[in-house]
Amino acid sequence: MEVGKVIAVIGDEDTVTGFLLAGVGHRNADGSNFLIVKQDTKMTQVEDAFRRFSTRDDVGIILINQHIANDIRHVLKDYNQTIPTVLEIPSKEHPYDPEQDYIMQRVNMFLGGGF
Repeated sequence: MEVGKVIAVIGDEDTVTGFLLAGVGHRNADGSNFLIVKQDTKMTQVEDAFRRFSTRDDVGIILINQHIANDIRHVLKDYNQTIPTVLEIPSKEHPYDPEQDYIMQRVNMFLGGGF
Protein backbone atom coordinates (compact mmCIF):
# COMPACT_ATOMS: atom_id res chain seq x y z
CA MET A 1 0.00 0.00 0.00
CA GLU A 2 1.46 3.36 -1.05
CA VAL A 3 1.51 6.08 1.55
CA GLY A 4 0.66 9.68 0.59
CA LYS A 5 3.14 12.49 0.47
CA VAL A 6 3.54 15.19 3.10
CA ILE A 7 3.60 18.96 2.78
CA ALA A 8 6.77 20.74 3.89
CA VAL A 9 6.55 24.29 5.23
CA ILE A 10 9.23 26.97 5.42
CA GLY A 11 7.88 30.11 6.99
CA ASP A 12 7.57 32.54 9.83
CA GLU A 13 6.33 31.36 13.20
CA ASP A 14 2.67 32.29 12.61
CA THR A 15 2.51 30.54 9.23
CA VAL A 16 4.21 27.34 10.36
CA THR A 17 2.19 27.20 13.58
CA GLY A 18 -1.04 27.54 11.60
CA PHE A 19 -0.12 24.66 9.32
CA LEU A 20 1.02 22.53 12.26
CA LEU A 21 -2.32 23.14 14.00
CA ALA A 22 -4.04 22.11 10.77
CA GLY A 23 -2.25 18.75 10.95
CA VAL A 24 0.52 19.26 8.40
CA GLY A 25 3.37 18.61 10.85
CA HIS A 26 5.33 15.40 10.57
CA ARG A 27 8.34 14.43 12.65
CA ASN A 28 10.34 11.22 12.63
CA ALA A 29 13.89 10.03 13.35
CA ASP A 30 15.12 11.71 10.15
CA GLY A 31 13.75 15.13 11.12
CA SER A 32 10.63 17.18 10.48
CA ASN A 33 8.83 18.64 7.50
CA PHE A 34 8.91 22.26 8.63
CA LEU A 35 11.30 25.09 9.39
CA ILE A 36 10.36 28.15 11.42
CA VAL A 37 12.34 31.11 10.14
CA LYS A 38 13.02 33.83 12.69
CA GLN A 39 15.07 37.01 12.43
CA ASP A 40 18.17 35.22 13.72
CA THR A 41 17.82 32.23 11.36
CA LYS A 42 20.77 32.07 8.98
CA MET A 43 19.92 31.95 5.27
CA THR A 44 22.17 28.90 4.94
CA GLN A 45 19.78 27.07 7.28
CA VAL A 46 16.85 28.05 5.07
CA GLU A 47 18.71 26.99 1.93
CA ASP A 48 19.69 23.67 3.52
CA ALA A 49 16.09 23.03 4.62
CA PHE A 50 14.81 23.74 1.11
CA ARG A 51 17.38 21.41 -0.44
CA ARG A 52 16.59 18.71 2.12
CA PHE A 53 12.83 18.99 1.58
CA SER A 54 13.18 19.08 -2.20
CA THR A 55 15.12 15.82 -2.29
CA ARG A 56 12.89 13.86 0.09
CA ASP A 57 10.75 11.19 -1.56
CA ASP A 58 7.88 11.71 0.88
CA VAL A 59 7.41 15.45 0.22
CA GLY A 60 4.88 16.40 -2.46
CA ILE A 61 4.56 20.16 -1.88
CA ILE A 62 6.86 22.75 -0.34
CA LEU A 63 5.07 25.83 0.99
CA ILE A 64 7.32 28.83 1.56
CA ASN A 65 6.51 32.37 2.62
CA GLN A 66 7.14 34.68 -0.30
CA HIS A 67 9.36 37.05 1.66
CA ILE A 68 11.56 34.10 2.65
CA ALA A 69 11.55 32.78 -0.91
CA ASN A 70 12.88 36.16 -2.02
CA ASP A 71 15.86 35.66 0.30
CA ILE A 72 16.75 32.31 -1.31
CA ARG A 73 15.62 33.20 -4.83
CA HIS A 74 19.00 32.08 -6.24
CA VAL A 75 18.32 28.56 -4.95
CA LEU A 76 14.71 28.52 -6.17
CA LYS A 77 15.70 29.61 -9.68
CA ASP A 78 17.98 26.56 -9.94
CA TYR A 79 15.16 24.24 -8.84
CA ASN A 80 13.43 22.71 -11.87
CA GLN A 81 11.55 19.67 -10.55
CA THR A 82 7.80 19.27 -10.74
CA ILE A 83 7.52 17.28 -7.52
CA PRO A 84 7.79 18.49 -4.90
CA THR A 85 5.96 21.53 -6.17
CA VAL A 86 7.06 24.82 -4.63
CA LEU A 87 4.29 27.26 -3.77
CA GLU A 88 4.97 30.74 -2.44
CA ILE A 89 2.39 31.92 0.05
CA PRO A 90 1.78 35.23 1.85
CA SER A 91 2.34 35.78 5.53
CA LYS A 92 0.52 37.93 8.01
CA GLU A 93 3.17 40.65 7.79
CA HIS A 94 3.97 40.38 4.07
CA PRO A 95 1.15 40.33 1.48
CA TYR A 96 1.42 38.21 -1.65
CA ASP A 97 2.94 39.90 -4.70
CA PRO A 98 2.47 37.89 -7.94
CA GLU A 99 5.24 39.88 -9.63
CA GLN A 100 7.78 38.39 -7.20
CA ASP A 101 6.47 34.82 -7.48
CA TYR A 102 8.85 32.83 -9.67
CA ILE A 103 6.16 30.29 -10.63
CA MET A 104 3.84 33.09 -11.74
CA GLN A 105 6.71 34.65 -13.71
CA ARG A 106 7.29 31.35 -15.51
CA VAL A 107 3.57 30.89 -16.25
CA ASN A 108 3.44 34.44 -17.52
CA MET A 109 6.45 33.82 -19.75
CA PHE A 110 4.88 30.68 -21.23
CA LEU A 111 1.61 32.47 -21.88
CA GLY A 112 3.37 35.52 -23.30
CA GLY A 113 1.50 37.99 -21.15
CA GLY A 114 2.40 40.72 -18.75
CA PHE A 115 1.34 41.57 -15.25
